[in-house]
Amino acid sequence: MTEPENASSASGGSELRYDPIADEPRWVEAWDASGALRADPESRRPAYSIAIPPPNVTGALHMGHALNNSIQDVLIRSHRMAGFETLWICGTDHAGIATQAQVEKALAREGLTRNDLGREAFVERVWAWRAEYGGTIIGQLRRLGATLDFSRERFTLDEGYARAVQHTFVDLYNKGHVYRDNYMVNWDPGLGSAISDLEVEDREVTDALVQIAYPLADGSGELIVATVRPETMLGDTAVAVHPDDERYRHLVGATCILPLVGRELPIVADAYVKPEFGTGALKITPAHDPNDFELARRHDLPAISVIGEDGHILAAMGERYAGLSPEQCAERIMADLQAEGLLRGTESYTHTVPFSHRSGRRVEPLISLQWFCDMKRLAEPAMAAVADGSVTFTPAHWSGVYMRWMQEIRPWCLSRQLWWGHQLPVWYRGEEVFVGLDAPQGEGWERDPDVLDTWFSSGLWPFATLGWPEPTAELARFYPTNVLSTARDILFLWVARMVMLGIEYMGEVPFADVYIHSVIQATDGRRMSKSLGTGVDPLELIDEHGADALRFGLLLMSSQQDVRFSADKIRQGRQLVTKIWNATRLVITRGGCAGATTPPEARTVADRWMASRVTEAIELGAELIARYEFSRLADVIYHLVFDEFCDWYLELLKRDEATPEVAGDLLEQILALVHPMMPFVTEACWEQLPGADGLMLLHAPPRPPGARDAQAEALANTLQQAVTAVRAWRSRHAMSPRTGLTVTLDGFALGEFAPAFAGLANVEIGPVADDAQVLALEAGQLRIVAPAGEVDTAAEIARLRAELERVERELTRAEAMLVNERFVARAPAALVDAEREKVRRFSGERDVLAEQIGALGT
Repeated sequence: MTEPENASSASGGSELRYDPIADEPRWVEAWDASGALRADPESRRPAYSIAIPPPNVTGALHMGHALNNSIQDVLIRSHRMAGFETLWICGTDHAGIATQAQVEKALAREGLTRNDLGREAFVERVWAWRAEYGGTIIGQLRRLGATLDFSRERFTLDEGYARAVQHTFVDLYNKGHVYRDNYMVNWDPGLGSAISDLEVEDREVTDALVQIAYPLADGSGELIVATVRPETMLGDTAVAVHPDDERYRHLVGATCILPLVGRELPIVADAYVKPEFGTGALKITPAHDPNDFELARRHDLPAISVIGEDGHILAAMGERYAGLSPEQCAERIMADLQAEGLLRGTESYTHTVPFSHRSGRRVEPLISLQWFCDMKRLAEPAMAAVADGSVTFTPAHWSGVYMRWMQEIRPWCLSRQLWWGHQLPVWYRGEEVFVGLDAPQGEGWERDPDVLDTWFSSGLWPFATLGWPEPTAELARFYPTNVLSTARDILFLWVARMVMLGIEYMGEVPFADVYIHSVIQATDGRRMSKSLGTGVDPLELIDEHGADALRFGLLLMSSQQDVRFSADKIRQGRQLVTKIWNATRLVITRGGCAGATTPPEARTVADRWMASRVTEAIELGAELIARYEFSRLADVIYHLVFDEFCDWYLELLKRDEATPEVAGDLLEQILALVHPMMPFVTEACWEQLPGADGLMLLHAPPRPPGARDAQAEALANTLQQAVTAVRAWRSRHAMSPRTGLTVTLDGFALGEFAPAFAGLANVEIGPVADDAQVLALEAGQLRIVAPAGEVDTAAEIARLRAELERVERELTRAEAMLVNERFVARAPAALVDAEREKVRRFSGERDVLAEQIGALGT
């Protein structure tokens, strides 16, 4: 068997307990050394590929990474075992804003700024930072057990990838999609750069909603406008009202005077205005509000900038306001309005305001000269791909969300005012503009200092990582990828753009399926965040419970789109790890082994039952993986291992009611089933099992160990009910498990399981007196007698009477439903049948309870 050196040092063939913290790291090295993680483009096996959503080079493993990479690893491992040539594309994103911010913080601690260094030296400093810290998250993914192809690790700023990015920008420019224009952007004054929507977070803020009188130009009155940003009124170019608002319909087409400035403003009608907000009259400031910007374009209104890129009021606004912060300017304007008698009132107003996730500053919508990409033509085939099923979403409702966004797509601002990133391949000489892969010839050309939005380079990830634009063997073999697993917050920023660019440059979609995984929230329902104190560090959980426990727990809790973190489910994973290890040791001590090419003969009903259960789990497991139902998969595995294999089958094995050869084969198939989800402990157990060969990583997929056997399953179910009922009866009467009981099986038989029942329940099967107590099962009844003095008759009669009252209430309710003619006529047939079944069942239980109470002497 191929195994890592010192294989027994942590799990140890002779160790009684499994220590995942000590044992797991050695398997990471074993998987690497096996060569199985490196994909072979020349292989004749069918290809299966996934491109990891590249984590930021600045990043450390967080809960979202842990969940998503556990999901992807389940998919990759299961397909590797199934005989596919698998490639899990590995790499990191240069993360322009985040990385530059990290290095600038380090410089600040030295008393320096990036301007002190200059661009070239600063970029060299960032590369040095990346060399020192950039591999952190890759190492953490290894510790999680992720089997990425680490030999092909890519970086979105490596030489080949950078060439692909430049090529794309130039090509889109030559096709007329990329252009330079003044347009509304999210401006972060703290960074001094435009930022994407992902870097914007909405916060709830309470501001003053101010009512300001705008005198009508003809002197006939005034129009009162409500605003939370009086500082931007200096840039107003109109007042808008709703066309159906009777209060203002007569003013449409008239003009009013902008207070403090004196500029005459047209009064326009537009359906965007909400009549119920404020006074129903809206000041229009096209340069500082995206909705106003669009309204201004519809009405051909000019835009006047008030706030500059440094976040302060521009000099053009006059000496009284120039250089002030927006907050200072608002205070001064309020005072000036009060002095002129134009302030009509204020009230508190709570609303959401955009802030930069990076700098923490309030985002200013500004009109800025930037490079944009017109997305309309690129979006059309990307929408068609979803409409015709070439790309499918799970859960399915995300396809509708995707389509609605694509239908309303706006130009994409590509340029960022940073130094770290893909510098635009654009040069200027006076009014001349040159766009190309190489610098233009001649004197006087200056390169644009801006860099591309990080999401532009990320949009090429599924094919640029495979060598595009060169025609590589990897590109031909592994593009398109099979599935993308990602979070919903980057559906538009990344997923949609990959679809658009994949179709544009590869002629086909970059993946067939998009799985939108759950968001793990804090235990109180808030988002996980270090700053909020709600974060949970997955690395700490790995150090405490092991990676298998973390993987299992996260997958088990990921049943919905928003789920609260559960430490109990991580502990549940740790318990399952221990259970699998102990089960393996027991099977080995009983003579079980692995390596059977065909299922060993099932000699007992216990063998047939367990083989049937494992077969169902294997078949269902494959379906659940195909449907991305990882929570159900975890649940199926947990109950198979805990409730069936360990709690019942192995107990039967101890009593020689099961066959060691069959037990060994069943364990092998269970380990293969569990391996994609919990790879470490399954490797450790496989290593110990006699007859095992090679790594579980390269094991065949789980083989059904036998046919489905409904008869054996029904018998086992009855056995479990009977044993559980007797144990519960003993517990209810505070009776020792060693106290012998006599029982009669009434209306059913246990067949081959009869000896097992007698042993597991510690009962003697035989005739009992008429006053025996009755335990109702689905298959029939157990009549049970205890030695004299073991049962408190009075307490038992009280319990039975309480139960009889409950059953009679349920019976009365069900009978009332069935005498309701409307219910019987209109309710679904299955619901009516269910009520009839309740009447039958509760009637039987009532009779049994009455009989028991009578037998006890009342």
